[in-house]
Amino acid sequence: MSRKIRYGMIGGGRGAFIGAVHRIAANMDGQVELVAGAFSSDPERSRASGADLFLSPSRCYGSFAELIQSEAALPADQRIDFISIVTPNHLHFPPAKMALEHGFHVLSDKPATFDLAEAKELQGLVKKSGLLYGLTHNYTGYPMVKEARSLVAGGKLGKIRKVVVEYPQGWLATRIEASGQKQAAWRTDPKKSGAAGCISDIGTHAENLAEYITGLHISELAADLTAFVKGRKLDDDGNVLLRFKGGAKGVLHSSQISVGEENNLNIRVYGELGGLEWHQKEPNTLLVKWPDQPMQVYRTANGYLCEAAKAAGRTPPSHPEGYLEAFANIYRNFAGAIRARQEGRKLAKGDLINDFPKIEDGVRGMAFIEAVVASSSANAAWTRIGV
Repeated sequence: MSRKIRYGMIGGGRGAFIGAVHRIAANMDGQVELVAGAFSSDPERSRASGADLFLSPSRCYGSFAELIQSEAALPADQRIDFISIVTPNHLHFPPAKMALEHGFHVLSDKPATFDLAEAKELQGLVKKSGLLYGLTHNYTGYPMVKEARSLVAGGKLGKIRKVVVEYPQGWLATRIEASGQKQAAWRTDPKKSGAAGCISDIGTHAENLAEYITGLHISELAADLTAFVKGRKLDDDGNVLLRFKGGAKGVLHSSQISVGEENNLNIRVYGELGGLEWHQKEPNTLLVKWPDQPMQVYRTANGYLCEAAKAAGRTPPSHPEGYLEAFANIYRNFAGAIRARQEGRKLAKGDLINDFPKIEDGVRGMAFIEAVVASSSANAAWTRIGV
């Protein structure tokens, strides 16, 4: 197939943050082309946003329903191949459901849906349709995260005993949502964010990162959520004890009132034979620790890395890569999986382009949120994850 993969975007118009990130990432490898969009629930703003991106006026739609129905009616050689959903949480499920029902693959921002019931329904739709569904847990796209995953999977650290994962931010240390700050307003609104605030927004990133690197699933947890800022309806800080299948234990800390912190996602994993440490603030470095020799420093783009880590890098050693490139790796792999599907090629589980978060990760993320909220409501009682 000698053309780019075509996509339409839902959300991400004027005034939005994450839409531009997705568009930059999608464009980075030259494999994907934005050709249509419903960029806002306001039809006028949606069309103006499409004009900003020099899209054809005929493909700048006033709603996601109009986008999906109109694109499905186009000839196969013109219509989009997938939709990218970059809306607030409560608007993830409706367009994803409709897109799958009309034959389009879906790549969605996280969390997958508004609640666990929607996630399970979406999982059934994905299975029934046979279409691809991806979730932009973008931190799994970093080369050193893939190297960490490879080290654990290869048994280099031995049986995993302990996982410590943290995601502190400080941007919600005051009630900025009351001033009209758009990004804060919907994240702190139960009608748009769901049952949780901080734990849904960034705690799910920490949960997904821990499970991606270790290959272990969280089986039960004990959580303590707090809304420190007066008048805030959803949590802005969470502390969670974790038990993993197989016996490993963990601690997850997620906070948006940690004054002075930016996006300080980090993880430490300890096995019987060694440990590792990775920080999103210094993403091109992975620290590997041993009991009987000096700590090793792994760096992006070197020949000693695993194939997945090397494939995820784009520049020579010491040339900085980061957040946008990690996002781009998910788009590149997802587009590659679509291309393979269109060319009739089957992908093996370990195929490099098959490495992107899927609906199963989305369901686990929603089950994690539900269990955290239930545990915290029961005074941090141990609560099993319901998937």
